[in-house]
Amino acid sequence: MTQEAGLMRGAACDRPVVRGTERRATARALAGEHGGVVHRTTLAEHGIDRFGVRNEVAAGRWFRVGRHTVAVGSPEIGVVAQWWRAVWESGSGARLDGASALLAAGMTSFETSVIDVTLPKTSRTYPLQGVRRHLPRVTPAVTGSGIPRVGTEIATIHAAQWAATDRQAALLICLPMQQRLTSAPRLQLAWRSVHRSARRTLLDAVITDVTDGAQSLGELDFTRLARKSGLPPPSHQAVREGPHGRVYLDVSWDDVGLVVEVDGGHHLLALNPIDDALRQNDRVTAGERMLRIPVIGLRLVPDRFMLQVRHTYDALRIEAGRRHAARSRSSG
Repeated sequence: MTQEAGLMRGAACDRPVVRGTERRATARALAGEHGGVVHRTTLAEHGIDRFGVRNEVAAGRWFRVGRHTVAVGSPEIGVVAQWWRAVWESGSGARLDGASALLAAGMTSFETSVIDVTLPKTSRTYPLQGVRRHLPRVTPAVTGSGIPRVGTEIATIHAAQWAATDRQAALLICLPMQQRLTSAPRLQLAWRSVHRSARRTLLDAVITDVTDGAQSLGELDFTRLARKSGLPPPSHQAVREGPHGRVYLDVSWDDVGLVVEVDGGHHLLALNPIDDALRQNDRVTAGERMLRIPVIGLRLVPDRFMLQVRHTYDALRIEAGRRHAARSRSSG
């Protein structure tokens, strides 16, 4: 007798068998806690034995969507039900990991075509379409209540490591921070515990960018990029007098009135976007041109952003030259 059969038989012996309308109402309530699916063992614990399951499936009211998983009402199951099915069907001790764990924790603005599940290395695993299994040497602990999932910080790092591209990896570092699913100290602490990563150089940079702000890129780095783009050396931390006191600008070319602000991850949090907009508008009304560059963008696609800077600088220089020529003619 299998362990599952033993559990179901024991549960059936402890509870009277539930039939008919009551059986279906009980199953609907149980499935409602898991997005429309329920584990066969849970059914047995509530007096619904394998014969009851068989009868409901034969009647077309319930559907087997795995060895352990029963869908109540429809065989088309949603995202939450797919997460539970992945955990129940992949093997003992399975838990959501990576982007799947982040989505289960509440992350938005991201979709994934595969469900990542981590299991203890000693578990007997079962392949499941649409599910990617991971068996690390040390299994991350389960956190929170509800569906089993690894902690947000480890899930964030795993999601970035398993991402299809570097751009997607950076996005999966940014989203949990921007949506306040984690904090800079917790993410940094988790990253320091990681000893092996195929994307270590990239993630070192991106995590620093997101948690430390624009200063993480460094003034020398921007100057190097500017020089590579054929631009003259800019001024750094230039001081301007604004309506509400002094402001310090990241980068500027005062000869043409061009300002570049490099925004770290903290610029998207709380009321920072309002402060940034006010500061930018103050500079524009003062007659300067301002470009904003997310530090992650400068890390991932520096050539595209620096091309924009170069084109803007050249256009402003030409405009400044025309004004100078016009003044010379009028004075002559």
